[in-house]
Amino acid sequence: MRPQGRAVTDSLYFDYPYFEPTVDRDGLGARAKVAIVGAGPVGMTAALALAKDGIPSVLFDAKSTFNDGSRAICVARQSFHILERIGAVAPFLEKSLGWTTGRSFYRGRQILEFEMPDSPDEKYRPMYNIQQQFIEQYLWDAITREPLIETRWQSEVTDVADTNNGVCLSVRDPLGDYDVTADWVLAADGARSQIRKKRGLRLKGENYEGRYVIADVQMDHDYPTIRRALFDPDCRRGGTVLVHKQPDNIWRIDYQLHDDEDTESAVAEDEVRRSVAAVLADLEFSGDWELEWWSAYSANTLALDDYRDGRVFFIGDSAHIVPIFGVRGLNNGLADAQNIGWKLSRVVKGTAPEALLDSYSPERRGATLDVFANASKSARFMTPPTPGWTLMRDAALSLALTHPFAGQLANPRQMTPYTYADSPIVAPDAPGFETGPVPGATLPNTQVGDTFLSDQMGAGFTLITCDQTLQSFASDELAVVVLGADTQAAAGLGMGPSSAYLVRPDGHIAARWKAATPDAIAAALLNAIGEHQQ
Repeated sequence: MRPQGRAVTDSLYFDYPYFEPTVDRDGLGARAKVAIVGAGPVGMTAALALAKDGIPSVLFDAKSTFNDGSRAICVARQSFHILERIGAVAPFLEKSLGWTTGRSFYRGRQILEFEMPDSPDEKYRPMYNIQQQFIEQYLWDAITREPLIETRWQSEVTDVADTNNGVCLSVRDPLGDYDVTADWVLAADGARSQIRKKRGLRLKGENYEGRYVIADVQMDHDYPTIRRALFDPDCRRGGTVLVHKQPDNIWRIDYQLHDDEDTESAVAEDEVRRSVAAVLADLEFSGDWELEWWSAYSANTLALDDYRDGRVFFIGDSAHIVPIFGVRGLNNGLADAQNIGWKLSRVVKGTAPEALLDSYSPERRGATLDVFANASKSARFMTPPTPGWTLMRDAALSLALTHPFAGQLANPRQMTPYTYADSPIVAPDAPGFETGPVPGATLPNTQVGDTFLSDQMGAGFTLITCDQTLQSFASDELAVVVLGADTQAAAGLGMGPSSAYLVRPDGHIAARWKAATPDAIAAALLNAIGEHQQ
């Protein structure tokens, strides 16, 4: 929502583009390798991931511009690695605000200050704040440089039907209706997914009682980029307030609604202005400010039973909805896009069997369930669902005033990449390792000389080893990086002179060996592309 007198895209700091429907109608019905429905951050990331592997796609979106408002604003370190791999990270680094610190307050007194793990050996910071409009703009800029991606705006997919060897999409735009058949479809059309509805599928899970208003405010405030959580503040007795700094002097304020507050009344402009003014007074800010945008949301943990339905794959919010606490929504969706991207591209090219695609849902749904477990704990603390939970939460906060250990209960459990330990395409751990990441985990991006490990890895699979003789495995699909056995990077991985790690295109470890052999490496590489199921 925007203040009275301003259009939906009339922003104080961002110029929304306007995209026309496709005027040239020739070839609209041509068969597509991959159709992606939804040109939000997740859909665009999937298109870019496919294009980096040489796979063309057609991207559909019913809108004529980007999503309005800041929406998803916290982008985690692992997501920056994804943005790097799809060739889009540079403007994000220039614009976004990196942060490592969070502070929690109870009735105006600080009860916790936490630091997310960080060091000079890391290429990216643990978290960055940037508005979703910029996220979509920078991904779109990358798409415009990719000839393999065709985007059709103002194009609503009205029906989805299976064919013998594909999926037929019925598309409607302002200039007419047409059908297009795709070999594969990625549904990235959000929480209200029409593709999901047309397939007769529904999200299942838990709805929380907590409701929040989110408001973007433009003001010149010198507080650093630190995540602030206010419990039971003067401005919202019994409630919770979250505050984040964003680029261009935009401050995101999330405040909890009380049970007796009607959502419709709460999002009326006068009421939002009154509530924001009260929060700013609690923050001891007395300067000028302008209201930019606002909306309302509730916390839910919902997911599909299976993220695959034949030749249709669900990614992002079309597959799962998670609470914002712990900033896992967008980051989880970007990981979905990367995961299906590298797998689908290899199946389309014929370098991996279709069985590889069977690993998408177990891996990414497993990640969602892990998110649910952590986000649910945060949601119950931020918005207690029952009087009993409220009593325990308030007791913990009161205790934190005099006992610092209790303040850790207000820690939001920061976003960490999921470990695919139970994946069918991840090998069991090899004996002999005492340290280092296990198979299924993401590879730490440590420094190697003047660069980082990710700078030396290939676009496909990468073998990291201390054994020079394994360089013979190098191919178009497998890059080989040889580390000195006495380097800091090798020590961090727990490697010896004959050790090796096999790393997937998404940065997750497929296998590792304390003493690698050619036969073991060859077998693990086949397993990692789904050949074990043949």
